[in-house]
Amino acid sequence: MTQTLAYALGVVVLIIGIGLSVALHELGHMIPAKRFGVKVPEYFIGFGPRVWSIRRGETEYGIKAIWLGGYVKLVGMLPPADPDRPDKRSRNGELGTVGQARAEALAEIEPGQEHRAFYRLSVPRKLVVMAGGILTNLVLGVVLLTIAFAVVGPPARTSTLSTVAPCVTARAGAECSEQDPASPAAQAGLRAGDTIRAWNGTPVTTWAQVQQAIADGGTQPVPVDIERDGRLQRVSVTAVEVERPVRDDQGTPVTDASGAVVTEKRPFVGVSPVIGTQRLPASQVPAVVGQAVGGTLKAIATLPVGLYHAVAAGLGLEERNAEGLIGLVGLGRVAGQASSAEAGQGTLAFSVRVFSMLGLLGGLNLALFAFNLIPLLPLDGGHVAGACWEGLRRAIARVKGRPDPGPVDTARLIPVGQVVFGLLIVMALILVWVDIVAPL
Repeated sequence: MTQTLAYALGVVVLIIGIGLSVALHELGHMIPAKRFGVKVPEYFIGFGPRVWSIRRGETEYGIKAIWLGGYVKLVGMLPPADPDRPDKRSRNGELGTVGQARAEALAEIEPGQEHRAFYRLSVPRKLVVMAGGILTNLVLGVVLLTIAFAVVGPPARTSTLSTVAPCVTARAGAECSEQDPASPAAQAGLRAGDTIRAWNGTPVTTWAQVQQAIADGGTQPVPVDIERDGRLQRVSVTAVEVERPVRDDQGTPVTDASGAVVTEKRPFVGVSPVIGTQRLPASQVPAVVGQAVGGTLKAIATLPVGLYHAVAAGLGLEERNAEGLIGLVGLGRVAGQASSAEAGQGTLAFSVRVFSMLGLLGGLNLALFAFNLIPLLPLDGGHVAGACWEGLRRAIARVKGRPDPGPVDTARLIPVGQVVFGLLIVMALILVWVDIVAPL
C-alpha cells in the first residue's frame, strides 16, 4: 500500500468513526426517549441537505450532507408559556425568536398526543434522555482506549531485530571502515527479523529487558535464544565495551552544564529493535484510561486558555502545543499520518496503525463527552442543567408547600443558545485556520 493511499485510508476511517460516534450518541438520546413514550419523528446523522433517508414506523432515519454532528428530533422540547394552559400556543405579546420557536414546538404535538411531549417527562427521565448521549460517548471512549492499550498495545520497541550492525565503530552512526572489527551481533550470526526470546537464560519480551540483559551480561560470552522463521535457535554472543552517549527516556543525548554530550562505557552488541506494539497489563489500563479522561476534562475546563494558545501559535507567537486544541483539519492530518506511518513490517505495522486509530477515535469520543458537559444550550449539558434546575425548583416548592411550578421554560434560553452556537462555529473556523498555518 502506498503512503498516499494509506494516508487517505486513515482520513476515511476517521470520517466513518466520527459518523458512528455521532450515530451512537444520538441513539443514546433516542432509545430512552422512545422507551419513555416521547414521539421521535426524526433521527439524522449530519446537517444540511438530505442525502438518504428511510421511514420505520413514526421515525424517519437518514443521513445529511454535512457530517459535523447529528440530531434526534423530540416532540415537545419546549413547554407552553403557561403551564396551566398547555393548549395555548404562545404567551400574549411573545414575539421574535422565542415566540416562533415555542409555537413551532407546540405545533408538532398532535391532538391527543400531548402526553408524548418531552417537556411532560419527569425530571429523572429527562436526565436519562439528555445524558444518554453524553454517557454513550464516555463509554465508547473508554472501551476504545481499553482495546487500544490492553488488546492491541501502544507502540513500543520490541525484542524483534530491525537491523544488525556489521561492525563496531569508534562513534555511533559512523560508516564502517576496513579497520573496524565485526560487531558481536554479526559474529554471532544474528539477522534482521530475529526475535530474541531469552538472553543469558533470562526470558525477554521487551527491548528494555534486552538492553538490561546486555548490560548485566557484560563482555562475557552469553547464550541467546532467538526465534527465526518460526524455529527456536541458540547462539553465543560476546559483547564488547564501547564509549557511547547517555540518552534520556526519549532517546535524546544528555548534556552536561557546559553543553557537552555525556558519554559512558557500556557493553555493545550492535542490534536495534523493530517498533511494534506492547500490550499493557490489565492492572495498568484503568490508570491510563482514567488519565486520558481527566486530561480531556481539564482541556475543556480550560477551553478559553487553549484557544488563546492555539491562536498565538497561528500568529507565530509561540510553538503549537501537541496536546492542545485541534480542529477538523488537524484531526484529518493526524489520522492520515497515523495510518501511513512506517513501523516495522506486516502485522507489526498494522498493529501500530490500529492502535493509533483506536486511540484517536477513543480520544475523540472523550472530547465529545467532555464538551457536551458544558451547561449551555444547545449542548446536551444545557438541557441537563435545565432538568436539574427544574428538579430543584419542584423540590423547594414541595418543602414550602407551594404549587408545582411546572417545567423550566427553556424557550427563554434560545437567544443564549444562538450566541453559543455562533461562538462554536467561530471556534471551529479558528482551529481550522490554526491547523493550516501552524500544523502539528
